Amino acid sequence: MSQSMPDLAVRLMQNLAPWRNAKTWRIAFSGGLDSTVLLHLLAHLAKTESLPALSALHVHHGLQAAADAWPQHCQSICDVLGVPLQVVRVQVQPGASLERAAREARYAAFVEAIQADELLLTAQHRDDQAETLLFRLLRGAGVRGLSGMPRQRPLGGGHLFRPFLDITRAELEAYAREHQLHWIEDPSNQDRQFSRNYLRHQVFPVLTSRWPQVAATMARSAEHLIEAQGLLDDLARIDLSQALNASEFDWLGVPSLELAPLASLSAARQRNALSHWLAPRTRMPDSDHWSGWENLRDASGDARPIWRLADGELHRAGGRIWWLSGSWLRAAPVVEAWSDPSQPLILPGNGVITLTGQIPDGPLQIRYREGGEVMDVPGRGHRDLKRLLNESGLPLFARGRLPLLFAGGQLLAIANLAGLNGGPSGRWNLHWQPGDEDQGLR
Repeated sequence: MSQSMPDLAVRLMQNLAPWRNAKTWRIAFSGGLDSTVLLHLLAHLAKTESLPALSALHVHHGLQAAADAWPQHCQSICDVLGVPLQVVRVQVQPGASLERAAREARYAAFVEAIQADELLLTAQHRDDQAETLLFRLLRGAGVRGLSGMPRQRPLGGGHLFRPFLDITRAELEAYAREHQLHWIEDPSNQDRQFSRNYLRHQVFPVLTSRWPQVAATMARSAEHLIEAQGLLDDLARIDLSQALNASEFDWLGVPSLELAPLASLSAARQRNALSHWLAPRTRMPDSDHWSGWENLRDASGDARPIWRLADGELHRAGGRIWWLSGSWLRAAPVVEAWSDPSQPLILPGNGVITLTGQIPDGPLQIRYREGGEVMDVPGRGHRDLKRLLNESGLPLFARGRLPLLFAGGQLLAIANLAGLNGGPSGRWNLHWQPGDEDQGLR
């Protein structure tokens, strides 16, 4: 690294040192001051340093008329710097918080764009981190929220990294002036109705006049809280290790935990362990809205409690809790004629079914439970499907999606249930592979 390199460039390269082997560094380029400085720095460093391939990504929200000119501005900057640019246009969903909706649309575009071994670089700085901490504090966030923005995290197929979190807005402004950079001034950044703008323009100037180092000290607090959250995550992994034992129904592909080890913990440790387990799958309620968990945990054995969360549902069955999302929450599948049972049959929204061995005479059909079905079980005579399912212990949520093989009006087999999934003497076998959706992993 050149000894004459400016201090800001030296610090940037030190922060990015662990990521020098990434395939691509993609800069989230809004065209504003911060991302313009980041793009300019990296484009010039690439002339003297051996860096991964650089590219820029501009997300166009289209929330105001002025924004229509921004993609062209970004393109002209990238053309001068010799950095390829991708413009992604998104639709921001209406809702209570325009800030949050725009952020979710932006990060959804990032997730879609970032491939394996790629690094997305965003230009949030130390002042942004302080604003984030205060904003979340005012909303009653816990330790995880007060940890602020993480320096790095998985994103899409790659990772997101924030190399400016130890650099101030003033330093970026000084660099931009020195290099006579041109950037977009988003008019909405002056709108005090947005909470972050109110904090930036109304609150932080007052705090800084009394405590000049307030942004630095708040960022340091965020670092302490990151360490505390790491310890809570360690504790969660210890507690979850007791509940992650295998289930005979793991083939459902539904994440589950044994309830008893969780229920034996203190209430705080229960919340910590569950939050850790569910965090990749759903947004969690604040600590005042956990009655759904208590109702599910404490319900009587024959109850069917459900805790509905933002991105799915937690069910209880067979002494376990099960996380359901995606197709598990959609309408029941439809009847499927199986014209060629020698080939796997794709069940819309319900995985794949295969029939192996000596195929029974047809025509065959895949149906689903409606009530009143009876099956002739070798050595036991005719048995109600409901009773057979009760004996199997199959969780209730799976019974309506369990494929049943019929020939005419006769129930021949129940997929995957031992002793019920094939013909006499095991001459054939009905196997179901449920859909392999991500089960809400976000």
